[in-house]
Amino acid sequence: MLNEKQYLTPREIVKELDKYIIGQKDAKRNVAIALRNRWRRMSVTSEMKNEIIPNNILMIGATGVGKTEIARRLANLADAPFSKVEASKFTEIGYVGRDVESMVRDLVEQSVNLVKTSKQEEVMEKAALSVEDIILDALIPPIKSGPTVSRISDESADHQTPTNDVELNERTRERFREKIRSGELDHRKIEINIKKPVNTGVGMIGGGMMDESSMINLQEMIGNMMPKKNKKRKVTIKEAKGILLEEEAAKLIDMDEVKDEAIRKAENTGIIFIDEIDKIAGGSGKHSGPDVSREGVQRDLLPVVEGTAVNTKYGVIKTDHILFIAAGAFHVSKPSDLIPELQGRFPIRVELENLTKDDFYHILKEPKNALTKQYEALFNAEDVSLSFQEEALHEIAEIAFKVNGDVENIGARRLHTVMSHLLNDLLFDMPDVLAPNAQVVITKELVTERLDKLVKTKDLSEYIL
Repeated sequence: MLNEKQYLTPREIVKELDKYIIGQKDAKRNVAIALRNRWRRMSVTSEMKNEIIPNNILMIGATGVGKTEIARRLANLADAPFSKVEASKFTEIGYVGRDVESMVRDLVEQSVNLVKTSKQEEVMEKAALSVEDIILDALIPPIKSGPTVSRISDESADHQTPTNDVELNERTRERFREKIRSGELDHRKIEINIKKPVNTGVGMIGGGMMDESSMINLQEMIGNMMPKKNKKRKVTIKEAKGILLEEEAAKLIDMDEVKDEAIRKAENTGIIFIDEIDKIAGGSGKHSGPDVSREGVQRDLLPVVEGTAVNTKYGVIKTDHILFIAAGAFHVSKPSDLIPELQGRFPIRVELENLTKDDFYHILKEPKNALTKQYEALFNAEDVSLSFQEEALHEIAEIAFKVNGDVENIGARRLHTVMSHLLNDLLFDMPDVLAPNAQVVITKELVTERLDKLVKTKDLSEYIL
């Protein structure tokens, strides 16, 4: 079943992306249409549903302009499993390259975690009661002999005299249950049993003889066959709540159901982001050396992007309806340098614009996670107030833009280096020199004083900024 966030219209999706990413309207429009099309396909009732395949997207743009951020935020909006991989990593080991199907396995792993978390939230209340019972058993063991007495919930029962030891034990447990819930006993230590993970040691035996998927499956199979060991540990009740809650919630979840739902979720809503795809593009008509390796990786990628069945430790997943978003700067190579078959699998091409001075200013001020807001939060942690004047923000944007032009264009990431040099001394001074309740105002003069000399000295800025 699709999450309600996935019912956003393309315009609403763009509006949500605008909260975090400045500019790049064309890219946002295309990914918004792609996301909405996932819901449209799932709503098709005829046999045409399986024939509708996603239009994979190729983003072309310099580093730091927002390619990865757009894909990541899109996945968050849709509550969809998301996997990011650098295409260049597949060329690291010789001609054949590394196992390209690993990105699909990573996607399924993310999907399982999403579904598992969702299922855990559903059973959390029941799991919390089980945890309370375990902690109570450690504090006040129940009396097993004598007549069976049900849990007393009537408030008036507190004023009645217990008729036997069992009833007295039960009332004591209920009083302690309330104390556990209120956190009154959080610092008290108890001894609990914790499941000890089984170390199979299969990795040493199988190295090189089988692929990654087979190795994982073999380790899991042997792990399930071996007896589970419990380890006694003395912890505070607060720590016990955290440790035991996860264990008890896991017991209440049907993992077979989780696996089936996770596979469906990954197949129908999964997004795989392939970065640095320009690094595996050939070009210049070469047919030997590293170019052969790069073309080999492209041909390995092709069946996964076209649609194939991949074995994972959770089951077989079909990649036909996974949305693939590829990205690259394409400074040296061109999209046309990719093999024609792979080009054809990325029909939507979006060119992202380089960031301007105005873009830098808006990036500093507007997004929900703006860098200025992040630093304000860091200062607030020390009870110090930080604020930026408008002229200061314009000056920071001007400096970041100038350094990108003079040294190397790394997009919005340049703001991190500039802000770091601007504020590091202040961060170092807290709380020894800058005491709590202090107020810091960043002015244009302060920005100029701290960064102007650094920017003007080109040799120095190349090394530092």
